[in-house]
Amino acid sequence: MEGFSRVYIGIGSNLGKREDNCKKAIDSISRIKCVRLLSKSSLYETEPLGVKDQPWFINCVVSIDTSLAPEDLLDELLRIEKKMGRTRNRKWLPRIIDLDILFFNDQSISSPELIIPHPDAHRRRFVIQPLLEIVPDFVHPVLKKKCSALLKALGQGQRCIRIPSGSNIDK
Repeated sequence: MEGFSRVYIGIGSNLGKREDNCKKAIDSISRIKCVRLLSKSSLYETEPLGVKDQPWFINCVVSIDTSLAPEDLLDELLRIEKKMGRTRNRKWLPRIIDLDILFFNDQSISSPELIIPHPDAHRRRFVIQPLLEIVPDFVHPVLKKKCSALLKALGQGQRCIRIPSGSNIDK
């Protein structure tokens, strides 16, 4: 759509009903004015990075079209996080919801509030694997590499297990 930007958002939760938290966040994103939800990946259960002694995450990626500027979209995502009970203390701690702008068209942005592409996206299986599912030919706009090559470069580790559709592991 002309005047719209294609954006990929990473979603994750490792507190409470993780799967429900992710689904609620997707629903909230779809209701942002000037946003159209295009697709969503499967949900994946993933081991935590950084601080390992915490619950595993549920992660997914969604694609949207939006006429919002990157900073305005970030404000909307932060509002959703806050409304869902997210508090930002320190990096790597458990969280009820985490919403990250991964890619915004092929833009590169670096400010104190926002870095696009997400600086660690290409190093995270829980980003690359779901992204590859919804956009098989996606090319990282800075690295100029396809997701399939990025996934292969990750090698083993970072367990990321697709949750079969219709199952709810947090029952």
